[in-house]
Amino acid sequence: MKRTEPQSVGEVINELLRHEHLDTEFAEHRAAMLWSQVVGPGINRYTISRDVRGGVMTVRISSASLRHELMMNRETLITRLNETVGSEVIKEIKFI
Repeated sequence: MKRTEPQSVGEVINELLRHEHLDTEFAEHRAAMLWSQVVGPGINRYTISRDVRGGVMTVRISSASLRHELMMNRETLITRLNETVGSEVIKEIKFI
């Protein structure tokens, strides 16, 4: 058995996710969960659902005017989500 330096539990989990090629899927799920933190409670109140697949986040918004405003600020939201997650996981956001 090969001895290695001690690792934290978080490091072990991250290594396991990378080894099993689940790190991207985990980051996508994390981005969806962090949506409310990035946009705040005011916008989150109008969010019906959100999903991320293949780098594309689809967000269902109940207000047409808010949906239009969010479309105009799409690049800023992508940047803030990726910064919050810590990796370039979101490539595009679709509002429906």
